[in-house]
Amino acid sequence: MQLPRASGILLHPSSLPGPWGIGDLGPMAYRFVDFLAAAGQSLWQVLPLGPTGYGDSPYQCFSAFAGNPLLINIDDLIDQGLLTSAEARAALGHLPADRVDFGALIPAKQALLRSSFERFRSGHGTRLHQDYTAFCAENAEWLADYALFMAIKEAQGGGSWHEWQPELRDRQPAALARARHELATTISYHQYLQFLFFRQWQALKEYANQHGVLIIGDAPIFVADDSADVWANRDLFFVDASGMPTVVAGVPPDYFSATGQRWGNPLYRWDKMAATGYRWWVARMRQALTLYDVLRLDHFRGFEAYWEVPASAPTAVDGQWVPGPGADLFDTLQAELGDLPIIAEDLGLITPEVEALRVAFELPGMKVLQFAFGDDPANPYLPHNYTTNYVVYTGTHDNDTTVGWFATLDAKTRAAVLTYLGRDEQTIDIAWDLMRLGLMSVANYAITPLQDVLRLGSEARMNTPGRLGGNWAWRCAAEALSEGLAYQLRKLAYTYGRLQPAKT
Repeated sequence: MQLPRASGILLHPSSLPGPWGIGDLGPMAYRFVDFLAAAGQSLWQVLPLGPTGYGDSPYQCFSAFAGNPLLINIDDLIDQGLLTSAEARAALGHLPADRVDFGALIPAKQALLRSSFERFRSGHGTRLHQDYTAFCAENAEWLADYALFMAIKEAQGGGSWHEWQPELRDRQPAALARARHELATTISYHQYLQFLFFRQWQALKEYANQHGVLIIGDAPIFVADDSADVWANRDLFFVDASGMPTVVAGVPPDYFSATGQRWGNPLYRWDKMAATGYRWWVARMRQALTLYDVLRLDHFRGFEAYWEVPASAPTAVDGQWVPGPGADLFDTLQAELGDLPIIAEDLGLITPEVEALRVAFELPGMKVLQFAFGDDPANPYLPHNYTTNYVVYTGTHDNDTTVGWFATLDAKTRAAVLTYLGRDEQTIDIAWDLMRLGLMSVANYAITPLQDVLRLGSEARMNTPGRLGGNWAWRCAAEALSEGLAYQLRKLAYTYGRLQPAKT
């Protein structure tokens, strides 16, 4: 995929402003699209949109196919007559506006969504119910297992599927048939939530596209251990007789961590995947490319070779590199799906083999400006070393904001930044200076997190890897998306040749 020259903003929908405790797919999302269009920005990048579990991370979801019910917009349900404004205010009106309080939000919004479902059930024969029935039929390949998984999880007290009764854990046909009968209403409820999510998301995406804005999505290479994906496809993962992983994902020790990172995701049995023609991956990518115009594949280097860690190991030190599917997978995806509008997240230790895989399929890679500065002018993240088929970021969701990052630099690195930018301590405007650096580079896409556009400090950081709790909670203030800001961004987009609708 050869990208056109364009720019955009990274903002997860949960960070949008709004009255219901979390950013969602409602009016403020449409207003954000309007802001992007006015600002000359033709790209909106989001984080994974799946249903979040432990830690509220969008990178650890109960399904690689489903949407997050917490992002369902309440105003739409009020308009449909499925809720009242008074009910919504009573349930969610007390929640903070400047952050997501997941502990308070989740039970309150779930109760509200269940109330809407009870009203929905009484509407048999309506157009909405007909659309729901069609949605369930069209998405049965993944939806049936997902809804059953969520219904059983609820009935089992919310615990991981490994802790369920053995006959349910092991998907014994008689036990599953009994669960489908006994939990029929709860299964329908989870199908209803997915219907609402996809209905609202597709309408939002269509609006964005009509206004010249493409959606860039995000797909983690690995799936969560406690997910419908692993439960329903155990033969495709390295798990034991009780479903527990025997080896898990991670990355080896490096400059940043003496023990590496033990992520804990179960690893794919790529030989089994290949024997099915990569059926699961084709279905996953087909689904993703209906949600997004362009897809960022996280940890791309794992497709060439991945770090395999024994599940019994407490750290990633004792892992080993194991070959991934390489070109075989991407040849299959290309044959099944056509051109692949994919961005390869190729950060970290990238070998010539990984680079060759990316180049062979003409996938744009990533450059992060916060990684660029030191004492080596050959640093690949410095803009003068770029070629065009890249996406440049000031930082990512895992980085501090640029203001926060700059404030914590040592004196030597700080001086290197000032020298490269041609600034001094009195004139530096670090967030916009770095954004401008990305925009003026030859990289065809330039993406800036909204926190950097707003010049916010570490208090607005989205995620601190390795920290338990307190992540993913930042929200934007509604007044921040001003006409004046849009004008300034549009002027920069024009100046650096990025003011045109993006097309894949």
